Amino acid sequence: NAAESLTEANSENINNDGNSLSSSSSSSAPPQFPLYLTLSTSARLLGGIDRQNRVGSKFGGGGVSSAQQSERERKERLKQLALETIDLAKDPYLMRNHLGTYECKLCLTLHTNEANYLAHTQGKKHQQGLARRAHMEKLRAEKQQQQDWKKPAPTAHGALQQQPKIKIGRPAYQVFKSRDNETQQRCLSFELSYPEIEANLQPRHRFMSAFEQKVEQPPDRRYQYLLFAAEPYETV
Repeated sequence: NAAESLTEANSENINNDGNSLSSSSSSSAPPQFPLYLTLSTSARLLGGIDRQNRVGSKFGGGGVSSAQQSERERKERLKQLALETIDLAKDPYLMRNHLGTYECKLCLTLHTNEANYLAHTQGKKHQQGLARRAHMEKLRAEKQQQQDWKKPAPTAHGALQQQPKIKIGRPAYQVFKSRDNETQQRCLSFELSYPEIEANLQPRHRFMSAFEQKVEQPPDRRYQYLLFAAEPYETV
């Protein structure tokens, strides 16, 4: 019996050792890898507008520009483009005053330099003023065209030409001094002779001050002048 128990114990030990060997052999087996590998990378492309070198920003800060910065950059681009394409010498609305600044005669605005004026010309106010001025010029041209249509048609020789008027000399005239019987006021009577004028033509007269006439210089405000005119005689 003792021998049988020893034999059974030895067989159990051998079985345990076999199980341990099988388990250790299974745990020390090399791992199995897949047949393919996946490699993922990410890269950022450099370019665009440099945002990190602006005034007041930190190095490497970057960031999105504000609306004011974008508007300032847009105006700067328009200013440079206008300086290259527009000739200020031919601008009828640019005027330099005695203070050294520039004025826009269309919009009545002041500008410190030419670049500021050019930026103003690209703005909404100046463009609206140009549109209104163009509309006024168009209406004026249409009105002038309508007036031209109402004029008499040209002759067969071409455009209508005004014939020069030939003067035949001064008319004969006399001046009489008299006094009114009722009021005893002094008066002057003028008698002029126009034998060569047309039958239905009425001579014209006009009173002129001393400052309007150009014959006697310097003018004397104490005197007035009376003029008579009738074609084809000279004015006296």
